[in-house]
Amino acid sequence: MSDTSWTDRIVGERMTVDQEFSARVQDSRFSSQQWSLIMTATEFEIEDADDPDRARIVANTEKVDQIIPELENVDRQMGAMGGQGGGGGASNSSGGVVDSILGALGLGGDGGDEEEEQLRAAEQLTQEYADQLQSQLESKGRWESVRQAAAGD
Repeated sequence: MSDTSWTDRIVGERMTVDQEFSARVQDSRFSSQQWSLIMTATEFEIEDADDPDRARIVANTEKVDQIIPELENVDRQMGAMGGQGGGGGASNSSGGVVDSILGALGLGGDGGDEEEEQLRAAEQLTQEYADQLQSQLESKGRWESVRQAAAGD
């Protein structure tokens, strides 16, 4: 069976971490809309669930690279609607309007380096989220039962 049973058990903690983590997202290169897209493509797993000493929540980001090209579209759509919508503002993109114009003219490069940088930043941020989620579970005394549930899946 999949990890559904253990992930279903932590919905409340996820909501708490989502609220607490929003400040970290605002300080990142991603807008809140981009972060939502990244989180949709991220799956959380408990690595070494059978070993109480080594078990930890990890962010499986293997699908995130598929949505990286969409992150720029999210920014464009938000810009067309009049702003970043509560994201981190200018820190979310490397050049904003200038990059968009250069890209439209075919002068902005292939975006490969930027996409790699975004992927690395997304991987780091999702793992920070996973670490905070595990800390939340530990502080509430729920980590051991969640770990055992994951080991049984």
